Parts: sequence; structure tokens; C-alpha cells
Amino acid sequence: MLRFLTAGESHGPALVVIVEGLPAGLPITVEDIQAELARRRLGYGRGPRMRFEADEVTLIGGVRHGRTLGSPVAIQVANTEWQRSDKWHAEMSAAPGRTAKPLTQPRPGHADLAGMQKYGFTDARDVLERASARETAARVAAGALAKALLGHLGVQVLSHVVQMGPVVAKSTERPTPADLERVDASEVRCFDPDAEGAMIDEIKAAARDGDSLGGVVEVLAYGVPVGLGSHVHWDRKLDGLLAQALMSIQAVKGVEIGEGFEVAGRRGSAAHDPIHWDAEARAYRRGSALAGGIEGGISTGELLVARVAMKPLATLNRPVLATVDVETKEATVSFKERTDVTAVPAMGVVAETMVALVLATEAARKFGGDSLDEMVRNRDAFVAQL
Repeated sequence: MLRFLTAGESHGPALVVIVEGLPAGLPITVEDIQAELARRRLGYGRGPRMRFEADEVTLIGGVRHGRTLGSPVAIQVANTEWQRSDKWHAEMSAAPGRTAKPLTQPRPGHADLAGMQKYGFTDARDVLERASARETAARVAAGALAKALLGHLGVQVLSHVVQMGPVVAKSTERPTPADLERVDASEVRCFDPDAEGAMIDEIKAAARDGDSLGGVVEVLAYGVPVGLGSHVHWDRKLDGLLAQALMSIQAVKGVEIGEGFEVAGRRGSAAHDPIHWDAEARAYRRGSALAGGIEGGISTGELLVARVAMKPLATLNRPVLATVDVETKEATVSFKERTDVTAVPAMGVVAETMVALVLATEAARKFGGDSLDEMVRNRDAFVAQL
């Protein structure tokens, strides 16, 4: 099984991730990881931090001469802002001491107040630095490894934005892996050119008002083999694993597999994917994608589809959200930390990461193998006997 663990704070010296369970012999380079991290910075409506975040990657262990060793892979993503800022050197110092200006106005919609109450903190920064979506940079670094592994198993994962605020893409055409460059070239990572302009206009309008926007991305996994996940236990079901992973992304409030919400309003006779035998391909096929490529908690071999809903960011450029100063108990408005108008396009890249990590974990569980060659052989043998 793959396991990963991240550490680090938003304005600290670095984020770190350790990935355990990768087979030996998987080709990986710093450039591969940096390419994925660069995609996380994409999207119209991002704040100024994206212009100077360089995501300096260092492979600390687990890789030699461009290939994994089968031991845990350790990756550091340095925070270039911390490196050149005396403020953050002092504010985020690990040495004993205390800040001169504690943050005592928790922001609605963030982990600030609940985290302060849970851990007994009097300074919201003790919570917000770790709760920040900056942590997803470490996840994306881990996801680069998962995507590399999946690529050798014939699986490719991508995402596109299907809703930005009230603007919904009307096109039913889905991008394929060959379209990824076109999706990333879109300022909002939208595959529907007719919706793209309206989405950008909506972001501009929200920016003028000092407000923020949420939205929905669709994650697609092509080439997923039959048999990932299991029906036998609640915590082995692939759709449950995906839902948990995707809901763990900061500001995500909804996850849908396939046409989950739409089919809830149908009768059963029109809510399921018919099965037929494809004699030419010598494989079972579904006639539609209502189930999103998962039945009974197990992948079916069809296109895997998940949609992820992100709420509007709770830190606004025009602070108007009412809160209370935890020290004085007086009514006030939440403080402004640097923010984006929207992070939906970037969230799509993070959602790809979480889907890839789940699929890679289940592929490792299903096919096993200490080396990449062994895992590929096991996968090929399984597919052949189908």
C-alpha cells in the first residue's frame, strides 16, 4: 500500500512529504515534480503569492540516479517567501518565544476558532498556518509520484472546471488525456470555450467587489482497470476512499461520483449503466457512465468520474465577515490574510492528486510487487485473464 504524510506550515521554511510503498525502479525526477507543482499555481483569479512561489523541490531520499529504490521517498518543497522575509523568520521561528502580535479575530469559514478551542491556543496563527491550502503543495508533490506509477499501469488522471460561481459549462464533451495541454492553457482550466469567457467575467466582477468565488471541477481517470477497491468492507470501497480523499482538500464541501445527485431523481430503470459484451475487445462494457466507473465499491474498467465542489474562499479582500475578538469578546470583522478571488482551477490539480494517490494505493494493493517491472507484470497477467 502507498502511504504519505505531509508536514510544514504555510509561512514556514518548507513543506515536507514522505511517500512509502512505491515500488523500486519507478523513474522520477525533480523536474517531474516541479511540473505538477507549476500546474497547481494555474488559474485566473489567483493572488500575488502565486507570482513569487517558486516551489523549490529537493529529493531528500528514496531516489537514486532518477529511479525509486523501494524505500520511502522524502521530498522537500522550500518556501521561497520564508527564505527572503525577516518577518516570517521571526513569526514562524521554532525557537522558544512568542509573537508580538497574536491574531485574535478568528475568520469565519476557516479552522481558526474551532482549532483554537480544540488545542487551547490564543493565537489563530497556531491553527491557520497548518490549515492553509498551501499544504496541498506537498500533496501535489506526492501525487506526481502516484501519477508516474499509474502511467506505467495505463492510467491517466486529469481535471477540468465545469462551474465557476453561477456560471456552468454547458458542453457535455469531456477532455481526454490528449486534451490536457488545452485544458491547462485555459485561464480557468475550462474545456468549454463558450463558458470560459463568462467564468473570467464572473471572477473579474467578484474581484471588483473584493469578494470570492467557489465552483466545481470534474476529475477523470482513464484506463482504470477492473478490480480496484472492494465490496467486502466499508473502508475498502473505492468510491468511499475517493470521497474521503477529495473531501480532505481545503474548502471542498461536496463530492459526487458519476451522476450521483442527478440519478437520485430518476427511477431505477433509468438510473444504471447497462452491460454488454464487446466481442471485438473481448471485454464487458457499460453503455453509459452514470455510476462513474465504480459499482459496489469496485472499479468497473470504465471511465472514472468524480466531481468536487469548492466553497468560495472565506478570506476576502474586503473584510466584511463578522467575528468576535477572542481576547476582548467584542464584535469585529475577520482579519485579511493574503487571498485569491478563486482557487477552483488550482483545486482541480489537487483533486487529480488525491484521486491519483487513491488509485495508486489500490493498484499497489491489488497487483503488489517490490519492483515496477513486477507490478506491471502482475497487472498485465490480471487483465489478460479477464
